[in-house]
Amino acid sequence: MIAGFRRTVLEFAQCWTSMNNDRMFPSNDAISGKTILLTGAGGSIGSALAHALIAFEPLSLLLLDNSERGLFDLDMDLNALRSGTEHVPILGDIRDAELLLEIFEKHRPAVILHAAALKHVPLMEVNPIAAVQTNAFGTTALAKAAATFQVSKLVMVSTDKAVNPRSVMGASKRVAELALLRQTTERSCMTSIRLGNVLGSQGSVVPIFERQIADGGPVTVTHPDASRYFLTIEDAVELILAALGVEGKGKVLIPQLGQPMKIIDLAHKIIKESGFIPETEIPITLIGLRPGDKLSENFVNDYEFVEQTSDPRLFAVKSLEIVPYEFDLRIRELDESVNRRDIVRVVETLRKIVPEYEPSEMILRLLGDSASIRK
Repeated sequence: MIAGFRRTVLEFAQCWTSMNNDRMFPSNDAISGKTILLTGAGGSIGSALAHALIAFEPLSLLLLDNSERGLFDLDMDLNALRSGTEHVPILGDIRDAELLLEIFEKHRPAVILHAAALKHVPLMEVNPIAAVQTNAFGTTALAKAAATFQVSKLVMVSTDKAVNPRSVMGASKRVAELALLRQTTERSCMTSIRLGNVLGSQGSVVPIFERQIADGGPVTVTHPDASRYFLTIEDAVELILAALGVEGKGKVLIPQLGQPMKIIDLAHKIIKESGFIPETEIPITLIGLRPGDKLSENFVNDYEFVEQTSDPRLFAVKSLEIVPYEFDLRIRELDESVNRRDIVRVVETLRKIVPEYEPSEMILRLLGDSASIRK
């Protein structure tokens, strides 16, 4: 049913302007004949990227994931293609710096697509240290290894939730963006691309609505005014691969945008597409914003502006320059706080690195009466 839902969404809200054009991918030179490292390979976006990359005939495709099931399924799928590209399933975690160095020493990847992340907002609000360890420090370890081995290009899948974050997940992804900018060099270009909500990915709203409709309802919506930018997995893959071809030094990219969609309107559309009458046959229940949720998302904040890139689908976000010494100091502070499992200091340090981060009420209740966090 995803294909039908995809049609419904694209008819209702066009989230980036090239959606209805023919697919445009980078030249084969960006991928063909090269060793590619794909992190988070067993996830929804990672698996779709792996299938897309095979068509470019890379020399080798390194598939890194910490999910045995996801990696096994992907390995079986790629085996069935019988392509000439070697693919190497690697069961491990991007937080394992020693494993990363072993991978780089043995395989010498030329390009990295970094899709590994912990992304579910409410779940990360109750597991903030895990979010920081994977999203911030996992990315930092990957970026340092890439710089050491002079990997020519690294593209990370980021999120609009990194903008004015209300959640630990969003704040940790903003730290990851900054870590890439900190590590980028003339020889190793490190870029992030902020995407909206990806339909059909694990935990996305469409499969949740589908299950709720199959169970007879209710379909749960957080707030009548809650809205999001949506795109399909196919669109996400196109944009991520397009980021490989953007010229210039490391940067944060965003796609050309259309209009966001109200989630309650999407719920109505999907219920109708499923053959039911909203509110009558399938009830819709408002459950309130979840911990870390916002009513709406943005792709840039008040001190950022955008400029056109060499690709008409993508804009580069211009922001305040990183002060390397200060950033490194804060990262060390964050690392020490995580190692001590001191959640108060973790959040305090996140706010120093990402001043626009406003902790959710759940985090504030968890931390108690810390004046420095409530400021």
